[in-house]
Amino acid sequence: MSSQISQQYAYPGVPVRTYQYSSDGRLFAYALPASVRIFQAENATLVQELNIPNVVELNFSPRGTYLSTWERPVKLEDGAQHKNLRVFSVSTGQELIAFSQKSQENWDIQYTVSESHAVRLVAQEIQVFRPTEWSKGIIDKLRVENAAMVSVSPGLNPSIAVFVAEKKGAPAGVKIYGLLALSPTPTSAKTFFKADRTQIKWNDLGTQALIITQTEVDNSNMSYYGETSLYLLSAAGNFDCRVTLDKDGPIHDVAWSPNSKEFGVVYGYMPAKAMLFDSRVRTLHDFGSSPINTISFNPQGRLLLLAGFGNLAGKIDLFDRRTLTKLCTIDAPNTSHCSWSPCGQFLLTAVLSPRLRVDNGIKVWHCSGPLVHVQPIDELYQAGWRPTSVDRVPAFPPTIPQAPPPSESVLNGGANGAKTPSAKPAGAYRPPGLRGLATPTIFKREDEGGSPARTGAGSGHGANGTPTRGYGRGSGTPLGTNGVNGGRRYVPGAPSRTPSTGGGAGAGGAGSGASGAASGGTGETAGEKKRKKKDAKKGKASAAGAGAGNGDISSGAVTPSGGGEEAISTRPSIDVSGSARPSIDVTNGSSRAVGPTTPLTPKESGESNDMAAKKIRNLNKKLKAIDELKEKAKRGDRLETTQLKKIEGEVDIRKELDALVLLTGGGGGGIAAAA
Repeated sequence: MSSQISQQYAYPGVPVRTYQYSSDGRLFAYALPASVRIFQAENATLVQELNIPNVVELNFSPRGTYLSTWERPVKLEDGAQHKNLRVFSVSTGQELIAFSQKSQENWDIQYTVSESHAVRLVAQEIQVFRPTEWSKGIIDKLRVENAAMVSVSPGLNPSIAVFVAEKKGAPAGVKIYGLLALSPTPTSAKTFFKADRTQIKWNDLGTQALIITQTEVDNSNMSYYGETSLYLLSAAGNFDCRVTLDKDGPIHDVAWSPNSKEFGVVYGYMPAKAMLFDSRVRTLHDFGSSPINTISFNPQGRLLLLAGFGNLAGKIDLFDRRTLTKLCTIDAPNTSHCSWSPCGQFLLTAVLSPRLRVDNGIKVWHCSGPLVHVQPIDELYQAGWRPTSVDRVPAFPPTIPQAPPPSESVLNGGANGAKTPSAKPAGAYRPPGLRGLATPTIFKREDEGGSPARTGAGSGHGANGTPTRGYGRGSGTPLGTNGVNGGRRYVPGAPSRTPSTGGGAGAGGAGSGASGAASGGTGETAGEKKRKKKDAKKGKASAAGAGAGNGDISSGAVTPSGGGEEAISTRPSIDVSGSARPSIDVTNGSSRAVGPTTPLTPKESGESNDMAAKKIRNLNKKLKAIDELKEKAKRGDRLETTQLKKIEGEVDIRKELDALVLLTGGGGGGIAAAA
C-alpha cells in the first residue's frame, strides 16, 4: 500500500483551486488561476491546457468525453450576458457550448451513464440536449410548474426526478419522468408538506430513489435546522411510501448499498440511531444508538461504516454486513473528509482547511483497524481516491483480510514531525468533587445506559422538548417546598442538610428570641441568616454608642445568659412595664412570657408602639366592617357565607384588640376600640 502512495504531478508553481477525476479514473484535471490542465491519470501526461481564467468548479462527464467548468458570473462591459458555464471536448480542447448559470449550487449539466442525453433545469423548464450534437441545441423540453431541482438517475433506462416546491398552500412533491420518452405524465409522483428543499439519492440501478425533505424552520422549536422527513419512490410507480422512523430528531445521513436492495439511515437526536432497511422499507437490523452522523457502504457492499464527524468526536465503527458484527473502532478526530478505497479494504480520512487550520493531512486505515499511512500537509484543501471501476479491482475476500505492514511515516510517528495523538481520558469531564463516584443515570447518554430522551407531557421535559433542570432527588431525600428537598434544589453528590441542635437558654433565663438566634435553627433560610447578621451589626453599633454599662441595643433585646454570652434576637421584644408584663416574642408570631428584659430606649419604645398601633388600626377596620354587615342583616339583606363567617369571628378579634390595648397601656396611637 505504501509503495502506491507517491507524488506523480509536478507542483505547478501557483495555488491550485480544485481538482477532479473522471468517473473511470482515466483522466485528472485541476484548475489554476489562469488555466485548466487535463492529464492522463495513469502516467501524469498532459492532455490539454485550457486557457480560461478564474475557474471555480469543474467536472467530467461519466465517460470522460466532456469537461464542464464554472466561473463566478460578472457583468460584461458590452452588457451581454456572461456565459460562465462552459463545456469543452477533452480530446480537442474545443469549447462546444456555453450557458449562463448564476447559482453555484447544482451548477453542472447532468448526463446519462451512456452520455446519450444531457439535462439542465432553466427556471421551470427541463431542457434536454444530445451531447454528440451540441450544435443542434435543445432536442426536447418539459415545463413543470414550480420545479426547483432535477436529478437524473443512473442505469441504462434513465429517469429524471423533479422536485416541485410548495406554493400558495399547494403541497410540495417529487415527480419522476422517463427520459427516453419524455412526456408530461409522470411515471411516479409523491406529494408532501413541510418541504422547502430536498435531496434525491438514487440506487445504482436507477430503479428507486430516496427523497430527503427539509424545512427552513422547525415549528416545534426542537431543532435549529428545520424538520426532515424521508420517502422512498419507485421509478416505475409501483411503490412509494414514507420511511417511518422510531426516534424524534433530524435525519443525519442516508446511503444505498451497492446492491441497490437495501439502504441505511442515521437519524434522531444525539445519540443518533442507525437502522438498515430493505427496498420495501422493512427493518433488517438496528445498530442501536451512538454519537454518529455518517453512514457509508464500501464499493463492494461488504463493509458498513458508522461515524461521527463535524462537531462529534470522530469515532468510526466498521461492521461486517454479512454477520452484522463490529470489526473495529477507529479514532479519527477532526476529520473533514472520509472515503472508501475502490478495493473496499482501506479508508481515507483527511483534516482539511479552512475548517481546521492545524493538523492538516491524510491518514489511511485498513478495514481491520490499523493505521497504515500518514501524510501531514501544512494546508490541505481537498483529498480523495482515484476512482476505479469495481469490475477492474479484485473481489473482496470471503474473510476480512489482514492489514499490510505500515509505512515508514507511521513507524516514525508521522512525516515532518507529525504529532502522535496523546491519550485522552475517556468519558465526559467530571469535577474533582464527583470523581470516583457512580455517574447518576440522568447524566448518562442513552447509549451508556441512561434514560432515553422523551418529549411531551409527563416526561420531565419543557414545552419545547428541553429537559428541565430539577435533576430529581435521591431516594432517601425528603421532599420540601416547591418540590425540592429542604426548600432548595437537589444537587447530586452534594452533602445533605442535617439539622443541628441549637444551644438552650442559659441559667440567667435568656429570652426565646435569644435562644432562637443562638441555635443552629433547623430550616433557617439564607434570608433569615442574612437578616440576623444585619441585626447583629446594628446591635453592636448601638451598644457601642450608648456605652457598655447600660446594656441597651437598638435592634435586638440582649439578655445575659448563664455562660456570660449575649444572644441577639431577630425582632425587638415589646416590654411596657419593664418586668411585670410578659414580652411579645415576634420571632415566630406567638405571645408568651420570656422573662424580664432590659428596658427599651425611647426610640425603640416608639417603634414598638407604632407596630402595635398599626395592628390596632387593622383590627378596628375589621370590626367596622362587621358592624356594617350586622346593619345589612337587620335590614333583611341576604349575606354570603364568607360574610357570615366574618361576623362569627368578631369575638376573637375583640379579644386580640383588648390584649394589644392592654400591652400599650390603653393607647393605640390615638385609635380606640369600637364598642
